[in-house]
Amino acid sequence: MQSGSGLTRGPVLRATVILIALRVGYAYNWFDIGPGFVSLGREFGVGPGDWGLLTAAFLVGAGLLQVPAGLLSRRYGPRSISLWGVALLALAGVGSAIAPSFAILLITRLAAGVGAALFFSPAIGLVAGLYPPGRRGLPIGTFSSAFSAGAGLGILGSSLLIPEVGWRGAMAVGGITLGVLVGLAVILVPRAAGAPAPVSPPPPGLPAGLRYRGAWAIGFAFVGLEGATFATGQFIVPYGEAIEGWPIVLAGVVGMLFVLPSFFGGPVGGPIAERHRNHRTQLVLATLLAGGVLAALPLVGLAGAIVIGCVFSLSYGFIYAVMYVLPHFWREVPSEEIPLTIGLFNSIQLAGGAVVSFLFGFVVGATSYPFAWELLAAIVGLTLVALVALPPTAPAPARPPDAAASAPI
Repeated sequence: MQSGSGLTRGPVLRATVILIALRVGYAYNWFDIGPGFVSLGREFGVGPGDWGLLTAAFLVGAGLLQVPAGLLSRRYGPRSISLWGVALLALAGVGSAIAPSFAILLITRLAAGVGAALFFSPAIGLVAGLYPPGRRGLPIGTFSSAFSAGAGLGILGSSLLIPEVGWRGAMAVGGITLGVLVGLAVILVPRAAGAPAPVSPPPPGLPAGLRYRGAWAIGFAFVGLEGATFATGQFIVPYGEAIEGWPIVLAGVVGMLFVLPSFFGGPVGGPIAERHRNHRTQLVLATLLAGGVLAALPLVGLAGAIVIGCVFSLSYGFIYAVMYVLPHFWREVPSEEIPLTIGLFNSIQLAGGAVVSFLFGFVVGATSYPFAWELLAAIVGLTLVALVALPPTAPAPARPPDAAASAPI
């Protein structure tokens, strides 16, 4: 059996597995720093406000390069751009581990964000290109959910490693492991799956994918959720230690449950988005559920936090899978511009999420964790209002919901 890229089943499966593994390692390097906030805070003499700067620096790097990553993917192919990006993320992870000052650590986190940006939307196109139209919802959903698996491992793994090797050793493990996965991907991902395809010269003006209002609506609507997922993942361990009195390993287990269960949300959300057209309703209900349970976090103990974490992460795993399938239904966006369109709304979400996560750290330092959690939940609901500008999904799309059959993948 051949895939959408013309490859047989064996190479497709091997490439899919290593790309999902890369996605796990990529996410690990997003979240392995959070459990070390208390330790690095003592070493560098910084507090929650500065921890918020670390989270914001990463998201700024990830946000600024999203659209350029889509353009580079169109020009050079998603295989090259995604692998170079994740290699930069691995190097930045090791650089963070040896940073001699807080200022240098900020720079390495910014560089890590740049690498993350270059990997993400091109890698979605690369995964989608391995499969024929109509069979891409499940692999895209699984790839999306692998992020949360990696994030959960990053939080728990770092929490387990810090007592043994310190925050620097924990970050070095993440960077080195990701580097090994990059080497395997170079071998296992066929060049034919992600080579640049000839495209006609673009028409004058902005590409349609950057002009389509649905992309902007999706971007602004989930600024709150993006900030909440990142702030929660980075701050849940220090919150558990400082407020709940949990040992760091127990706090790491709880933190893992705020991200890992969304691995199951993605494979549900991808196929549902592919089969049903009520996408705005799907996104609104799941987001309100995520924000609602987050608001209850300051009111519960350990058992309640575990339940909230699971519901929160399942909800946003579903949301992001729907979000990444949705552009493949937009008839106004040419197939080859879908990675660019995903890059646009990711850029908006990450840039806005940087502000939200910085604000969370600032509020923690200025007031308290409970107030900061309530504010975060309110922001999730507030930015969702932007979905009023999202056009309804056409009842009969002009092309199957794939990741761009003629895209440069």
